[in-house]
Amino acid sequence: MRSRLADALMSGVAVIDKPAGWTSHQVVARVRRLTGTRKVGHAGTLDPMATGVLIIGVEKATRLLGYLSLADKAYEATIRLGMATVTDDAEGEVLSIAGAADVSEADLEAGIANLRGEILQRPSSVSAIKISGERSYARVRAGQDVELPARPVRVSRFCLLASRVNEVAGVPVLDVHVQVECSTGTYVRAIARDLGAALGVGGHLTSLRRARIGTFSIEEAQTLDEAKKGLVLLSLDRVVPRFFATLTVDDTQASYVRNGRRLIGVSLPETTTALLSEAGHFLALYRREGPDAVAKAVFG
Repeated sequence: MRSRLADALMSGVAVIDKPAGWTSHQVVARVRRLTGTRKVGHAGTLDPMATGVLIIGVEKATRLLGYLSLADKAYEATIRLGMATVTDDAEGEVLSIAGAADVSEADLEAGIANLRGEILQRPSSVSAIKISGERSYARVRAGQDVELPARPVRVSRFCLLASRVNEVAGVPVLDVHVQVECSTGTYVRAIARDLGAALGVGGHLTSLRRARIGTFSIEEAQTLDEAKKGLVLLSLDRVVPRFFATLTVDDTQASYVRNGRRLIGVSLPETTTALLSEAGHFLALYRREGPDAVAKAVFG
């Protein structure tokens, strides 16, 4: 049985470059074996076909994952125009092949521009969103017709990097490589679907790579092979200031914070703020409540 000290030393966040063909849960299982603990989770699911940044929390850091998953995300993706699928990606059954021979560059740029900014997006029916306690994708796989309600998302960047005409079943399709930066809850598969629909030819996602979650970029991510040789765990003291506004409290206040007590008359710089001790140790997340600060989650 590990000591509390051993658990503290093991706690932290790993940034993994998820390989294609792996589920996010399989990556979690691999990290569990590497760390020897069951208390491992991830922030922000990636589909098996997708690659890129997957934030993994170990031990105490798992409690922070729900907050980290709310950060904006950046992707590189390839969208195939001229063909629609039931899953809005390359893994689903083909619904239609219209071809994209008549899609001009001007049409493409206009379609992309219309999907930038604050938009209403209907999530893909094979998403993990729950309907009456059951995942939407499970209902689809069971043969049910599912159409989820649209919801507001923000696409802060959607730009064309390159395009190329290919041929599928004798029909010309247009493969477009794009960059997308968006708010949490945005589905790039749905962007591909909606771009194809707007152009009248259908569309789906053929590749997806997450380049960033918040301030964690692909450049600092470890592959699973690298993690096997030596998993890098970032302490919460290093992670938290990259995602949250911070406020340093004195020793008396720190004792209150460790017990989750209200801080009377303490003004926070942001609605949710990370409180640090004078030594720079992460103590808790607090939120504003009137003129005071109240605990959301205590860590230290």
